[in-house]
Amino acid sequence: MERAGEVKVGIFGVPFDLGTSYRAGSRHGPAAIREASRVLRLINGHTGVAPFDIARIADLGDVPVHPLNFEQSIEIITDCFGQLSRKAVRPLALGGDHTISLPILRGIARSGDVGMVHFDAHTDTEDETRGMKIDHSTPFRRAIEEGLIDPKRIIQIGLRGQVGSRDDYAWARGAGLTLVTMDDFEARGRTAVIAEARRVVGDGPAYVSFDIDGLDAIYCPGTGVPEPGGFSMRDAMVMLRSLRGINLIGADICEVSPYLDVAGITSLHAAHLGFELLCLLAESARDHTI
Repeated sequence: MERAGEVKVGIFGVPFDLGTSYRAGSRHGPAAIREASRVLRLINGHTGVAPFDIARIADLGDVPVHPLNFEQSIEIITDCFGQLSRKAVRPLALGGDHTISLPILRGIARSGDVGMVHFDAHTDTEDETRGMKIDHSTPFRRAIEEGLIDPKRIIQIGLRGQVGSRDDYAWARGAGLTLVTMDDFEARGRTAVIAEARRVVGDGPAYVSFDIDGLDAIYCPGTGVPEPGGFSMRDAMVMLRSLRGINLIGADICEVSPYLDVAGITSLHAAHLGFELLCLLAESARDHTI
């Protein structure tokens, strides 16, 4: 961390899954994504972006979370990403369950004017899960309540499946979020959804959070809550590439649980999506200041 200020984009593992309510194991996600990333090359063959040529990038290791202490881990993650923010480092976080987005945003989004593009099967705006106010189903409700992100500049893409209560979508829409269910995605088409995402997030600082279960379950068996009927890897990659030019201050990719995986396919897909995010962050580091 002492030399973090020498880089513009920092890759960080967040091996935390104490907020998982169903199938655990995503604390091992960062290691699996890194292993799968060995197949990646240095230049994006579709956009031509060579992230390591345009920004100083480094893997800064893992956040030293406490494997048995939920509250202490949240504090550690918040402090770590706060230090990165003060050093003007744009983070790419490898999760870990989706709880981690809240302490990351606590660390880097103190201005409260941050927008977000959120890819997920679930809104993650529940009020609580079995009495827990902070877990992998609640991070963005808490982040909005704490004034970390601007709900009117948030779009959630890929929502589908069953919900825990009728409040799940109603609260999010009432708060001002733009929700794109998979029915909407199919009816409107990918190009229209991309245009909507760019319109919603606008020109201000933005964050991208990618829950791997946003993908159809056939692409991500190694995750805690797989949901059928989602978008494809092709859709995901095109949507991420289409976010070029936004002022991206950070990103995460979450919920990879390698011990539930088949032939490493989930980790492989997460690594490829992580590279797309890395390209976006590198261009943002070149073109924008924090």
